[in-house]
Amino acid sequence: MTLRALITGGQQGIGLGIARALADAGFHLTLAAEQPETASVAREGLAQLPEGTRYIRHDLADIAAIPALLEEVEAEGPLTTLISNAGVPATQRGDLLEMTPESFDRCHDINLRGTFFLAQAVARRMVARQSPHYRSLIFVTSVSAEMASPDRAEYCISKAGAAMMARNFALRLAPLNIGVFELRPGIIATPMTAGVRDRYDTRIAEGLVPANRWGQPADVGAAVLPLVTGQMAFATGAAIPLDGGLSIPRL
Repeated sequence: MTLRALITGGQQGIGLGIARALADAGFHLTLAAEQPETASVAREGLAQLPEGTRYIRHDLADIAAIPALLEEVEAEGPLTTLISNAGVPATQRGDLLEMTPESFDRCHDINLRGTFFLAQAVARRMVARQSPHYRSLIFVTSVSAEMASPDRAEYCISKAGAAMMARNFALRLAPLNIGVFELRPGIIATPMTAGVRDRYDTRIAEGLVPANRWGQPADVGAAVLPLVTGQMAFATGAAIPLDGGLSIPRL
């Protein structure tokens, strides 16, 4: 069986870390992101991946474009894995009492609504094929699915919704040998966190993260491999923290 993965937001950060791990394991990769392939970030990401890796421009909020996306993705063969990684932060950190509908909607259109309907479409195709081989859906959420941050509540709410989404897909697909997992990264060094680097450097030095370091995209990539290859198939529905102990309750 040819292993084929679609990774949303795979051109940088956590998505690129996952893409590199899957490429090393022999997966054929397609990346989907809103940025055009000619953007410098996309070019730099593709340069780190094997020749033949495909890149498709796709706005996750545009659910009407999903059928065309999947037709293009599966032109060379069916997907065995969806890595649902793309997401956006709150438009601007601030008091939740001042949150705007626009910021709320942006987080939910991409982190929740778009993520759900893409996963639904992929799952429908997997179910229709009834393959004897193991397949998987992986949802990259965040420790913010459980840990509250009132200065970016819209992001936390969207990720909490995505966590419940993953559980529901796990229940629906478990009888068909399609594993579903949720990954909850903590403080990971990516372009999304670059703007708060100094803030978290200080907090990590003060003990915020028990592992006493930033997480790296490669940490997430390494965790994905046993999930997409069936080594943890009986753990379907599990939410896996990748945060250096950040989310462990402490006194």
